[in-house]
Amino acid sequence: MYAVIKTGGKQYKVAEGDIVNVEKLEGAKGDAVSLDEILLISQDDHVKVGAPIVEGAKVVGTILTQIKGPKITIFKKKRRKGFRKKTGHRQQLTSLKITEISA
Repeated sequence: MYAVIKTGGKQYKVAEGDIVNVEKLEGAKGDAVSLDEILLISQDDHVKVGAPIVEGAKVVGTILTQIKGPKITIFKKKRRKGFRKKTGHRQQLTSLKITEISA
């Protein structure tokens, strides 16, 4: 059984027991999080596709950690003008363990 969820503007394919890094969700370590934007659920040979979401479906997970993603370097340059600008960014992420998928 798996589901396709939408959180943080991105879509993730998850199954029970998976560990997924999603954009930061509020909560502390060990808190339960319920995700309600389910786009697709597949059970055995039955597939439910939402239009745009599957009604009554939810995915429950627990927060493992609040982490930071890898550093991304942004470098801007204009040729022959001496303009150079270097900045960086690290995205805040939440590590979730999927505990339950219910249709």
